[in-house]
Amino acid sequence: MIDLTAAEVATMTGGRVVGDPDRTVTGPVVTDSRKVTPGCLFVALGGDHVDGHDFAARAVADGAAVVLAAREVPAADGSGPVPSVVVPDVTQALGDLAREVLSRLRGDGSLQVVAVTGSVGKTTTKDLLAQLLGEHGETVWPEASFNNEIGLPLTVLRAEATTRYLVLEMGASGPGHIDYLTAIAAPDVAAVLVVGSAHLGEFGGIEAVARAKAEIVAGLVPGGTAVLNADDGRVAAMATQAPGPVLTFGAGADARVRAEEIRVDASSCASFDLVVGEERHPVALQLVGEHHVHNALAAAAACLALGLPLDAIATRLGRATALSPHRMQVTERPDGVTVIDDSYNANPDSMRAALKALAVRSRGRRSIAVLGAMLELGEDSLRAHDEIGRLAVRLDVSRLVVVGEEARALHLGALQEGSWGEESRLVPDVEAAAAWLEAELEPGDVVLVKSSHGAGLWQLGERLTAEVRPR
Repeated sequence: MIDLTAAEVATMTGGRVVGDPDRTVTGPVVTDSRKVTPGCLFVALGGDHVDGHDFAARAVADGAAVVLAAREVPAADGSGPVPSVVVPDVTQALGDLAREVLSRLRGDGSLQVVAVTGSVGKTTTKDLLAQLLGEHGETVWPEASFNNEIGLPLTVLRAEATTRYLVLEMGASGPGHIDYLTAIAAPDVAAVLVVGSAHLGEFGGIEAVARAKAEIVAGLVPGGTAVLNADDGRVAAMATQAPGPVLTFGAGADARVRAEEIRVDASSCASFDLVVGEERHPVALQLVGEHHVHNALAAAAACLALGLPLDAIATRLGRATALSPHRMQVTERPDGVTVIDDSYNANPDSMRAALKALAVRSRGRRSIAVLGAMLELGEDSLRAHDEIGRLAVRLDVSRLVVVGEEARALHLGALQEGSWGEESRLVPDVEAAAAWLEAELEPGDVVLVKSSHGAGLWQLGERLTAEVRPR
């Protein structure tokens, strides 16, 4: 972050300085006291289980310059309150600070903001953008899935005067969430990937999801470019809300940035021709799963809108890898077992894509799908889990291990789709799934691990790949 005095932080956030107003923040912004470094700004967020104010004194003792807090905090040595800026709402103040800092950084026009949203593929696409843009200029992008009212401001505040590209992921679990995020960081380029069934229970229907995702288009800077998936009718319809140019991507002939001659190899990695007008370049992705073609097209179109040449985009796409853990991360274990860890999150769309990738990757080998619950689907949950179970049978998955009672309908769907018996089993928890795998895995097996984050199968993914470096 750019250097700021306590007085400047107070002005930007509407807060009150406690201590020396000239005390200067020269380090990063952190919310975890274990990540405190000299000169940083410690943000004391409240929470259901942990209150950052309880760690503020220790943060200052460890070198934090200033605390952003909702109340005064006594110093560890009892000498008085720690240096701080006191605000009515710490989360709101964090967003205000990010918005004002970004406004300063945009002053000379050299910094461009590109944002991504969609029901699936956001994290992979922002990782691709980070790699494509990073070779063109200094780029800041989110750690993990920093895509909400806390994570996005923290990403913005990592930008400095030398930053040329700021890549942001914008998530939503309800109407107005993306509006709030674009008010902090209005994008120069905004990409919408797909409107799917993630968080249906919170939105109340697919059309409400579409309206929420469209907020990123309405939130563009004046004249900003909307990058839209032409293969998704709900996304393509967002063009009417764009305040500037629209650049479409997809596999159909009406897309401006197209993938033609799509092929999938035995490792389930896709190749295609990247086509814009009369220009054509081959791309061979290192990412596992044909569904990543659309993520690559979205990243390519966004970079094209930012002025990168198409040949460089194609070359860099071929070099790009998965940066974030638990997202179609393939590990070849020494015992001959292949693990596909896609356990960070799940919804019906990403479940289907992952199972199809498993089917391709395991040709001639035994396939095992370890699947947990897809959360936040509301009244569609039973039907969605049933359909995924049936799909596993139709794709001829050798063994299905369903983890947890919340995913029971997945197991029942598999049983009802075919004459399955021992091929599908329901186990109570991650420990039981791990025990089954330990007893049953054989050299040559290909294992997919996938569930919503809250279902906890990411712990199983880590255990299966412990001390083995993913590809």
